[in-house]
Amino acid sequence: MKNIYQTKIENFYSKNKRMPSYSEMMELFGFKSKNAIFKIVNKLIEAGVVAKDHLGRLVPTESFGEIPMLGFVTAGLPATVEEEMTDTVNLDDFLIGKKEYTYMLEVDGDSMIDAHIERGDMVLVEKANQAKDMQIVIAEIDGEFTMKYFRKVGNKSWLEPANKNYKPIYPTQSLNVIAVLKAVVRKY
Repeated sequence: MKNIYQTKIENFYSKNKRMPSYSEMMELFGFKSKNAIFKIVNKLIEAGVVAKDHLGRLVPTESFGEIPMLGFVTAGLPATVEEEMTDTVNLDDFLIGKKEYTYMLEVDGDSMIDAHIERGDMVLVEKANQAKDMQIVIAEIDGEFTMKYFRKVGNKSWLEPANKNYKPIYPTQSLNVIAVLKAVVRKY
């Protein structure tokens, strides 16, 4: 189970995209002694949460940032559930296959609403130059970029919205797949 120090370091890392210095950890934890920080860091190293690189700097380990996986929840009729930590999940590992080809975009528009993708959602996409029929893609069509279903029948390709108020888009000059959708993130 995570302790308060691990959570504070993970929050700092998430916000700053780097590990805190010992001085910053003193402030984070409300300590006046670097010796106390040294002891906490050693416990986190022993627990496998952080490690030191060849220069002695703190670095996150593979288990850094994992969240508990507590089991299943029924989406049918209500049922009793025992909360039991079955595993942990690292969201990067769960959502991102090829980190160097992955990026996020914020959705603007409502043409994919029937695919449950709304304005303000964040989409996780992976760079690609081809797609399968009915995959949701980021594409360049006739010099403009959009997110739609990629459609291909025979030699004919086009983009199709997921909203009955919009019409399919057929290229007059070019249609290039830029990325394929991997996940949609919506905050409530």
